[in-house]
Amino acid sequence: MAAENHVESLQEEATCPICLEYFTQPVSLECGHNFCRACITQCWEGTATAASCPQCRETVLQRNLRPNRQLANVAEIVKRLSLQAAKGTGGDGVCGEHQEALKLFCEEDQTPICVVCDRSRAHRTHTVVPIQEAAQEYKEKIQAYLKALREEREKLPFPIFIQKQTQTEREKIVSEFQQLWQFLEEQEQLLLAQLEKLDEEIVRIQNENVSKLSEQISHLSELISEMEGKCQKPGSEFLKPFLGLSSSPNALILSVPANVTLDPDTAQLRLVLSEDRKSVRYGYTRQDLPDNPQRFDVDFCVLGCEGFTSGRHCWEVEVEDGQCWAVGVARESVGRKGGISYSPEGGIWAVQRWVGQFQVLTSPVTPLPLRWVPSRIRVCLDCDRGQVTFIDAGDEALIFTFPPGSVPGERIRPWLWVGYRSWDTKSITN
Repeated sequence: MAAENHVESLQEEATCPICLEYFTQPVSLECGHNFCRACITQCWEGTATAASCPQCRETVLQRNLRPNRQLANVAEIVKRLSLQAAKGTGGDGVCGEHQEALKLFCEEDQTPICVVCDRSRAHRTHTVVPIQEAAQEYKEKIQAYLKALREEREKLPFPIFIQKQTQTEREKIVSEFQQLWQFLEEQEQLLLAQLEKLDEEIVRIQNENVSKLSEQISHLSELISEMEGKCQKPGSEFLKPFLGLSSSPNALILSVPANVTLDPDTAQLRLVLSEDRKSVRYGYTRQDLPDNPQRFDVDFCVLGCEGFTSGRHCWEVEVEDGQCWAVGVARESVGRKGGISYSPEGGIWAVQRWVGQFQVLTSPVTPLPLRWVPSRIRVCLDCDRGQVTFIDAGDEALIFTFPPGSVPGERIRPWLWVGYRSWDTKSITN
C-alpha cells in the first residue's frame, strides 16, 4: 500500500496542472511551476508580454519560458513504470489513452478508468469508486439474480408439463413483443411528426429574429451615421441644437382629436390644458389646484379621460418639432405619486423624444433613427389582442409595435408626457 502511494505521488509530480496528463515538452516559469509548453501557450493566448502563473498568479514574462528536460525524462520514466505495473497485474488492465492501470470504475459511464482519467474533465464530476469495490458490488447483484432464478426454477412443474407451458410462454412473449413493437412504431411516428413541427417552428422563429435584428441593425447604423456626421460639424453648429434649452418658453403643445380629451384631475400641476382639453403645454408656474389622488405629483404627465377595455381605438397626437415629449398609453393603475417607471413594467407603453434621441420606452429602451421623428403620431390600441402600435400619420410608416399580449387586460387610457425643456411648436386644428 505504501509503495502504491509513492507511485501515485510520483505520478502527480509528473502530471501537468492544466491538462492533468503527463508532461509533454515541460517548461518552467520564473516562479518555479512547470507546465506543458502547449498548455501554457494556449492559456496565455491573447495576453501581452507579461502574464501570470495559473497556479500562484505571480506575474511572469512569457519570453522567459525555460525547457525542463529533466522533468520530461522523469515524466517518461513514470509513464513506463505505470505501464509495466499495470501489465504485471493482469494483461489488458491498462488505459489505452494514458497507459495507466485501470484501478477505478466510473459509475456514470459504466467503464474502468485510470487515475489520470479520473482527474480529467471527462470524469471530474462523475462518481468514481475503486474497481475492486465495483466488481464486488456487481458480484453481489449477480448472486442475487442467480438466487432469484434458482427459486423460479424450483417453482416450475414436473417435466411432463414443461413443453406445453414453454409453448404457452413462447406465444405470450411473441404477442407481447408484437404489441410493444406496434407501440414503438406509433411512438416513433408521433415523435417524428412533433420533431418536424418543432423544426418548422424553429425556422419560423429564426426568420423572424433575423428580420427584427436586421431592422434594428439598420436603425442603429443610421443613428451611428447621423451622430458621426454631427460630430464632424464645427463647434458652433454642433452646439446649436442644444442652445437655449433652459431659457425657452417651454410651450410644447400636443393636440388630440375630438374623440379623446385630457383629464385635468390627472395633470401635473405645471401642465396647462387648453379650454377644450385637447392640448397641453408646460408652464413654469405651479397651478393652485388640489393634489388629489388621481394627479401626477412629480412627473409631467396627463391621462386621457377616455378608458378602453375592449375593441380597437385610434387617435393622433401632434408633436410638431418639440424636443422633449412622450406619447402612448398607460394602464388605469399606473403610479401617480413619486417617480414612475416609463416602461411596460411601470404600466406605460410609449415612444419618446428626449432632445437628441428618439426611442421606444421598452426595458431597456429601443433606439429609433432621429431623422425619422414624425410631427404627428397615430396611436392604435387593440384591447382584445393586448397590442399597441405607433404610426407616422404623415406617411403611414410603421414606427413600432408592442407585440400581442404586451398590454394587460385592464382599463387602458391615453397618456402624454411634456418635457420641461421643449421648444415652441404649432398645433394643428382638429
